Amino acid sequence: MAVYIALSNLTDEGRKTIKQKPDRIKEVNKEIEAMGIRVLGQYAVLGSYDFVTLLDAPSNEAVMKMSVELGSRGTVQLISLPALSVDEFIKTLK
Repeated sequence: MAVYIALSNLTDEGRKTIKQKPDRIKEVNKEIEAMGIRVLGQYAVLGSYDFVTLLDAPSNEAVMKMSVELGSRGTVQLISLPALSVDEFIKTLK
């Protein structure tokens, strides 16, 4: 399993959904878990993105599939980044 960072922005439709049903965020996280991807942490943030989510996924393909599935709903736009811990990064340089 590998760590990924998902940066997401709600669309207008997504903002309407969250306003009417804030618990939808947790429901989507359960759907992500059902895809074999573990949600390690999630934060609502200010700035260029609405949410930052840390994921543990088996492959790039699994994250791509998740991104397409969620993005096709029209409520969120995602950018997914594979991540290495600083210790792993240093190890690869040695």
